[in-house]
Amino acid sequence: MDFIAGCLGGAAGVLVGHPFDTVKVFGLYKGIGSPIMGLTFINAIVFGVQGNTMRWLGEDTPRNQFLAGATAGAIQTVVCCPMELAKTRMQMQGTGVKTGYKKMYKNSFDCLLRIYKHEGLRGVNRGMVTTLVRETPAFGVYFLSYDLLTRSLGCEPDARFLIPKLLFAGGMAGVTCWVCNYPVDVIKSRLQADGVGGVNQYSSIADCIRQSVRKEGYMVFTRGLTPTLLRAFPVNAATFATVTLFLMYAQGEDRRPKDCEPAPIQTEDQTRPTNL
Repeated sequence: MDFIAGCLGGAAGVLVGHPFDTVKVFGLYKGIGSPIMGLTFINAIVFGVQGNTMRWLGEDTPRNQFLAGATAGAIQTVVCCPMELAKTRMQMQGTGVKTGYKKMYKNSFDCLLRIYKHEGLRGVNRGMVTTLVRETPAFGVYFLSYDLLTRSLGCEPDARFLIPKLLFAGGMAGVTCWVCNYPVDVIKSRLQADGVGGVNQYSSIADCIRQSVRKEGYMVFTRGLTPTLLRAFPVNAATFATVTLFLMYAQGEDRRPKDCEPAPIQTEDQTRPTNL
């Protein structure tokens, strides 16, 4: 059930967020093949692993929410890293070329296949370590933030204004998550973009950090943060609200949120005064 909920949440997040995701590159829907292929499945893994880990841990506490989220983040890295590599390469191809450019990659699958042919598994998994370092604590913070916010807002199935509360909690959880892990994401993106055109600029993670700081200063780690946060709020609001509402419905009609309940229809007999 968590797997299905994650699929639905992931699809909602892709539809809402992809235009925001490409603001810092070029082309509003450039590279959307990778999110369509990967992010729905990635979210299914994340919410499936997180839900099952919570059941294994037994007690629903903030600490366990963090641990379950971190576990989910670490496991989905195996899929997330190649998908983000393909998206980065798809978005970058043709950048700075005016006319007469022939695309190197036909689609995301072709992109990964060509990388594998030229660089092997190491090339396909470029940025894996930085992705793991980013995703493990990030998803811990992600689920912990959502848990704390929904508790403080009183997001019970019978609560009034449940859907707006879930949207706000999900959006803020996404913003908090990105604020915490954005510097690592900058390095990950640069390593995955490295090698486009056949020239490798960085020899290691440390070298990437060193060169980036030397050329652009420490503010390099916040470059592009604003559009990322603008994307994070609606994407994660849609994702978490979709997942939570689906799971509430799946648990039974008696847990249906009040926001979604139709108003009761009063019949003539119900409105007529009674002598009893």
